[in-house]
Amino acid sequence: MDYLKLVTTVPAAKWPELVDSLIDATLTTKSDDKMPSHLANTILHYWQRDTLESETGLAALLEASVLLNPEKALAAVEALQLVEVAQEIRQVIPPKPPQPS
Repeated sequence: MDYLKLVTTVPAAKWPELVDSLIDATLTTKSDDKMPSHLANTILHYWQRDTLESETGLAALLEASVLLNPEKALAAVEALQLVEVAQEIRQVIPPKPPQPS
């Protein structure tokens, strides 16, 4: 998935709220061992410089959120009615196994 290209479809007015939601989704995950160190360093770099709300900062945060907790990332973009982004995230979420009846 091209996260940078995907971020360009998000209206800039929604970036602050999306950043907040994705930070929450990323920080509350139990599977933080899945995050590559280079991605964590990239996010910290943008966060320290207060530029997570830039295209590249948001792209890194979106990638981390989808990697660590795709369901929460999906909920965050759906709450902001970001249909195209939601469709892309749905493609990487594995289907849930059928429930026994």
